[in-house]
Amino acid sequence: MKRVLPVLVLLALSVLFAGCAQQAEESGKKTVTVTDAAGRTVEVPENVERIVAIGPGALRLVVYLQATDMVVGVEDAETMWGEMGRPYRMAHPELAEKPVIGRGGPYPSPNYEKIAELKPDVVFVSAYPEIAEDVQQKTGIPAVVVSYGKLGSFDDKTLLDSLRLMGMILGKEERAKEVVSFIESAVEDISTRAERAGESPTVYVGAISYKGGHGIESTQCSFAPLTVLKARNVACEVNMSGAIFIDKEKLAEWDPDVVFIDLSNLELVKADFHKNPDFYRELRAFREGRVYGILPFNYYWTNVEIAIADAYYMGKVLYPEQFSDIDPVKKADEVFRFFVGKELYSELASYYGGFGEISGEFT
Repeated sequence: MKRVLPVLVLLALSVLFAGCAQQAEESGKKTVTVTDAAGRTVEVPENVERIVAIGPGALRLVVYLQATDMVVGVEDAETMWGEMGRPYRMAHPELAEKPVIGRGGPYPSPNYEKIAELKPDVVFVSAYPEIAEDVQQKTGIPAVVVSYGKLGSFDDKTLLDSLRLMGMILGKEERAKEVVSFIESAVEDISTRAERAGESPTVYVGAISYKGGHGIESTQCSFAPLTVLKARNVACEVNMSGAIFIDKEKLAEWDPDVVFIDLSNLELVKADFHKNPDFYRELRAFREGRVYGILPFNYYWTNVEIAIADAYYMGKVLYPEQFSDIDPVKKADEVFRFFVGKELYSELASYYGGFGEISGEFT
């Protein structure tokens, strides 16, 4: 026994030291400390190669940053919902072939075991700090919260900061700068043109989706394209933020010069027209042929590229002289190509109906 014990001890020590060496090698990976959109301090690897994105719009930002090759798993929303209406998915159908890491939607439910199995270096979580905390505790993988800021906005500082943060983590700093610059330049261009025009016609935008489709009574004051265009949105008389549902009598009282309809809900408005034709025929915009269709841009949070394309088209309608050099279709494809790498206007228009005057739909 006296001769055997030292050998066993040596074997045990060799195994222990080998394990410690492996742990030291793994923990020796260089990391950086970041502060995410929720104010959380997170330590992430300096070199990130594998990622997962959870929650409304998180994967969209990855696409904007041209980092789809790093994605190792997606929510079931990316495989089950279909791609129409979300340019980031329309342009990248390969994302639907990735392993599913949990249920997506407004209340995501990650599969922590699957995430751990896929071994991403970082998990990005949109809007849900509590999910980010759970990811870290249950998988040991750093989780970073990102955010778009206010729903429907496309130039919120929180969104721009999240793009910069993700760019730094993913080694996509230059691309992040390009995306932020593109957004800021578009906002400045649209706003400057509107300022030169002076006062806009009175405007109403109806049939905006909010937790489902709605008819003409659904509207919003803080509708990003109209805000950037400094338009006289009549709905701001009722409420300055969030979704608004008005009575038709209020719309008749406002009697706006121009009406925009979210094309995703055009059929609901048409059905209501056939029930209440006299109401619509009394509205100036419907009588004078100043009703226009716009593409829906809120689908699993904000499609920034569609919101910008809408803003240029709405500017063309409201301020034709100041936007005379803008072809809304060409501009839309330019914007889509920059953000997601593919010109998609024709596909969206064939599904929803494209930019244009739509009074002829109400006969």
